[in-house]
Amino acid sequence: MLERAGFGHLLPHQGPMALVERVLAFDADEIRAQAAAPDALHHPLRRDGGVAAVHLCEYGAQAMAVHGALLAQSTGGRARPGLLVALRAVDLLVDRIDGLSAPLDIVARREHTDDQVWRYHFEIAAGGRVLARGQAMVMLEPEKTP
Repeated sequence: MLERAGFGHLLPHQGPMALVERVLAFDADEIRAQAAAPDALHHPLRRDGGVAAVHLCEYGAQAMAVHGALLAQSTGGRARPGLLVALRAVDLLVDRIDGLSAPLDIVARREHTDDQVWRYHFEIAAGGRVLARGQAMVMLEPEKTP
């Protein structure tokens, strides 16, 4: 298991917007991570008194970023910054997530990567209940030439 202190410096999200707290396991194709149960009062994505289920997509996207950063680090490099450009086939199985007491279990599985795009399937559950799943695509910034 790897706590945020071991990977947080590799990511653009810092402070309260760093949602992924620990990596349970990862390999070349998949990451299993966890985040604390969403706190309705202090969550950075809180709106109108709660946290909507659509924000689970951000948890999936951040797990993708952690995965890419850890893979790049394992080969002595750094992951290039990217921009979330598409969400597809997203199933939100709850309306809100601010009432949850169990940690969020996040799985992100690579479906395609090349030097321009990462595409992953993600699933987020709490207490064994699937809350959301879908597909996310990140467009990587072009490599800088010297």
